[in-house]
Amino acid sequence: MPERFFVTPLENQDAKKMVPSLSFLIQHSNPSSQRITRIVFDLGIRRQIDQYNEHILNHVATRRPLFTTPDVIESLAQGGLSTDDIDAVILSHLHWDHVGTPKEFQTSQFIIGSGGHALSQGKPGGGSHNHFEPDLLPLQRTIELHHPRDRQRDKSHHPTTATPWIDTLRSIPWKPVGPFPFALDIFGDSSFFIVWAPGHLPGHLNALCRKKGGEYVYLGGDAAHDVRLITGEKDIATWADNAGQVCCIHQDPDAARETIDHIRKAQSGESALGPVQVILAHDSRWADEAKRERKFFPGHI
Repeated sequence: MPERFFVTPLENQDAKKMVPSLSFLIQHSNPSSQRITRIVFDLGIRRQIDQYNEHILNHVATRRPLFTTPDVIESLAQGGLSTDDIDAVILSHLHWDHVGTPKEFQTSQFIIGSGGHALSQGKPGGGSHNHFEPDLLPLQRTIELHHPRDRQRDKSHHPTTATPWIDTLRSIPWKPVGPFPFALDIFGDSSFFIVWAPGHLPGHLNALCRKKGGEYVYLGGDAAHDVRLITGEKDIATWADNAGQVCCIHQDPDAARETIDHIRKAQSGESALGPVQVILAHDSRWADEAKRERKFFPGHI
């Protein structure tokens, strides 16, 4: 990954680094029924690269070398699970390196942020990374969350085959949690929140998960592509394309900075949540440590 597209200032404008595209398994046990609900947050990179469309493949060619194994399905299998065991998939957003292969999840519900459906059907935005797949998700099993500021909740993109648990997302209100102004308390017990995290792309979502010990872990998706943005050591980069147009990896840099500020406050413990562990989708340092400490499934964070 060329660092100059993500952070500034840089001493070496040619600096590159290998990064992961992380996926996470969340398991929630109902205290009454003991039923376990399993959610996968982000699906990472597609195992079979040639299944992306032509526009995405042109961008992928600029991101070599690229490794696709183990992917989500192989990782689940290492812990004895298959896609049939996954109740829901939450996509932080619809960029190619987060959507994996949804068609392999034949029984799972899909959750995307407000604006995600229109984004996938519309024209690509600026930059070679902003190309999408109109037929990516099964519409009958995909719920698009209502915008936090919408009084009239649009139900046009709710699935016709929604399970009772997923169907409750129609009525759950967005409320503040810690430093985050908008979050959905999915299970009603403060154990798992979908967090509205604007800036990177329309409908960008993050997740706040409570561990058994009570500590929280924040899954930051592409809210930031480098931990130095969270610490304040670096700022969001911009660059000029071949036509001289100024580009940014975030569609709304100001909103992205505000989201990063919320994450920074959570990480530093400036709220009732206490110090929150923050994991970004492309955090190579965290991934290396997790591998050494065997945190990847069937391990745990």
